[in-house]
Order: sequence, then structure tokens, then C-alpha cells
Amino acid sequence: MLSPANKWIDLYGDYLYSIAVFKTNDQVLSQDLVQETFLSALKSREQFKGESSEKTWLTVILNNKIIDHYRKKNILRNTGDYLNETNENFYQSFFSDDIKEWGHWKEDSYPKAWADENADTRLNNNELKKVMEYCLQKLPNSLAPAFFLRFIDEKNADKICKELNISSSNYWTIIHRAKILLRACLEKNWFAA
Repeated sequence: MLSPANKWIDLYGDYLYSIAVFKTNDQVLSQDLVQETFLSALKSREQFKGESSEKTWLTVILNNKIIDHYRKKNILRNTGDYLNETNENFYQSFFSDDIKEWGHWKEDSYPKAWADENADTRLNNNELKKVMEYCLQKLPNSLAPAFFLRFIDEKNADKICKELNISSSNYWTIIHRAKILLRACLEKNWFAA
């Protein structure tokens, strides 16, 4: 009979690893985080009440390990500085600097209407999934954690700000920029291709 750890590795190891790689874009770190997840689960398995599936429980532990990693490494420590330093270049890339048109999209960066193909068909397309993963991995480290917590883990803004120790205004700037960069990457690598 398999021990709980071996059972979890067989059943959920690849799944948890894929989540970690997706959220950290680092294979070695992801392996470490998954190992830490299993160790933590082994230590606390007596407290697992079965109110969710083992898979869900292990995923929550992994997500907490990822957040702890961002906190310990203080990856977002300079997010405000990053936003300020990149502010001018970011806006010059996408928005008009003409006083009369300030804040409006530049003509060549204006979001284009995507093909009229059924959105569900597009989302189920494996090639699109690969491009989406590529574009998500291209998000800057200062933007990715908040974006993943909001749109992958579906956490609310207040909780994300608290977990990542960022201000509300930085949070909204991060989400805004991440959405624009993601859309630009998708347009370049999928919809315009």
C-alpha cells in the first residue's frame, strides 16, 4: 500500500507542478515548492477534515507556498519603484502623448476587434492555450503575482493587497498594465498571426 506522500505524488504531483511552473515561470523553484507542499501536507494531514478533496487541499497549500515565496524573496518590495520607473515607457508604448489626445490609445496600439469566431471555440483551441501560457509567462515579475491571484485564483483586491503587501493604487495599476500587456501579446502572437 502506498504511503500518503507517494499516493499524492502519483495522483497530484504533475498537476501541482504545472500550477507552480505556470505561476512562477521557474521549473527548479516549482519542484521545490511542490516538495514543500507535500511535506507540509504530511505534517498537517491529521488536520485535514475532508471538507474538500485532497487535490483542492494540496492546491491551497501550494498556493500559500507560492505567496510565501513572493513574500520571503520580497519580489514585490520595489513594485512602486518599478511602476514609477516604467510609467513613461509603458504609456508611450500604448497611449498618445499629444496634449489634445492624452490618455487615448495610439492608433497602432488600439485594441483590435478579435475575429468573430465563437469565443468558446477559440478558448478550447490548444494552440491558443500555448500562446496564452507564453504571454502569461512574459508578464514582468512585478506584475505577475497580483495578476495570477486575481484572475487565476479569483481573489479579491483587498485580500491580494494584504497578501502581497501592496497599496490599492499599485494593485490597480498592476492589473491595468498586466491586462494591456497580455492583450498586446495575444494580438501579436495569436490574433494577428
